[in-house]
Amino acid sequence: MKNRLKDRIALVTGASSGIGEATAQALAEQGAKVAIAARRKDRLDQLAAKLADLGAEPLVLVADLASEIEAQRIVKETEAHYGRLDILINNAGVMYLEPVAEADLGRWRRMLELNVLSLIASSQAALAGMRARREGHIVNVASVAGRVANPNAAAYAATKFGVVGFSESLRREVYKDNIRVSVIEPGMVDTELREHIGHEAARRAVNARAGEMRQLQAEDIADTILFCVTRPDYVCINEVLMRPTDQER
Repeated sequence: MKNRLKDRIALVTGASSGIGEATAQALAEQGAKVAIAARRKDRLDQLAAKLADLGAEPLVLVADLASEIEAQRIVKETEAHYGRLDILINNAGVMYLEPVAEADLGRWRRMLELNVLSLIASSQAALAGMRARREGHIVNVASVAGRVANPNAAAYAATKFGVVGFSESLRREVYKDNIRVSVIEPGMVDTELREHIGHEAARRAVNARAGEMRQLQAEDIADTILFCVTRPDYVCINEVLMRPTDQER
């Protein structure tokens, strides 16, 4: 089926690569108009050209989403440009892995701000318009790390457990406004996320683990998000936990 999202307005954060990029394309292929946000303008411009070819009328929003002000700004600019925001995909995030005893707290602070506070700020900014129209969908990308806390991932797990908890609490606050909230928890995904890890031993360990399995692809997560946002409005997919077949935990 095509055009299941015809004339719907979506905003995707972390859209310059990986899951965000794949999700923006999946939404556009189904007829949505798509705003894309990230730091790397060159990558956003490349994606915007592809989205334009699909008729998505893309809006490029260059932003450092570790700032809650920026996280709120992109929502307001999307609403100003298109007139409303129907679907918010909170995907932006980083993964810094390292033992607690050796942790760079500056890195961890940025991760907490980007992975959790930014997502909360964007969600908060979207609520007024969604409540006024009595409809909308917020999709938060968490991780298996929001279910299972592994060594070297203490702060990363803290952020993703936080996203899962926030999403369920938000859902219970807004369901009477006909606003849906979904949280997606992928396992090992073949993206550039692991390249951000500054602790050499932790990066080697997680890359070795990834190399032992058939990883999820960004398109797999995008397909799952697309499934969630194309259900009838009386259906809310609250939570999706997905792993590669080869991943145990």
